[in-house]
Amino acid sequence: MGRAYQNRKDSMAKTAAAKTKVYSKYGREIYVCAKSGGPDPEANLSLRGLIDRAKKDQVPAHVIEKAIEKARGGAGEDFSPARYEGFGPGNCMAIVDCLTDNPNRTFGDVRLAFTKTKCKIGTQGSVSHMFDHCAILGFKGDDEEAALEALMMADVDVTDIEHEEGMITVFAPHTEYAKARQALQEAFEGLEFEVDEIQFLPQTTTTVEGDDIELFEKFMDMLNDLDDVQNVYHNAVIAD
Repeated sequence: MGRAYQNRKDSMAKTAAAKTKVYSKYGREIYVCAKSGGPDPEANLSLRGLIDRAKKDQVPAHVIEKAIEKARGGAGEDFSPARYEGFGPGNCMAIVDCLTDNPNRTFGDVRLAFTKTKCKIGTQGSVSHMFDHCAILGFKGDDEEAALEALMMADVDVTDIEHEEGMITVFAPHTEYAKARQALQEAFEGLEFEVDEIQFLPQTTTTVEGDDIELFEKFMDMLNDLDDVQNVYHNAVIAD
């Protein structure tokens, strides 16, 4: 059994409204990435990876282009990252990553999701030390040794590499994402990533059961409905 990570494809948007929200979140993330690292995907490897992920999640080209053009023009909102953490239903641990142009509003909205579900928002570092901030790259293949060698040659600090059922999954520190991605693409011609993520992976899990299951679902829905929230990471496992 490999390390548990939240595959974005498992929770792809089902409705038109939810799809619009996915597009909006990608648009904001691409804009911030292009503004901070440059709008050229060939020079900004993080942007290139982000665009590939957006395409895989079926974000229309015009949404991607509009975000890059806005960054290139230098106008537009001034978004900054904000991270909140705390304890969710059933005492599970949660990290909420946001991009915001109004930190006071965002904090109030996120705190409301915690308080309305009888949860407790914590201080910075209260739960994040129980997660590993990882780049995760997964692709179809069997040559684990060739993948590891390519990463080592590129001086990538590999945390772990797994080979299960014809799939190779590489785990590395989040700071190594662009370097690891490029090394693998150069080593394997025409490589397509099945998993291409930066996530907080929990070191332990917490089982959520009974009445807490409904509260947990409400908690996640409230957070995911917020425009400023980009990702929610948690260590909850829902009891059968």
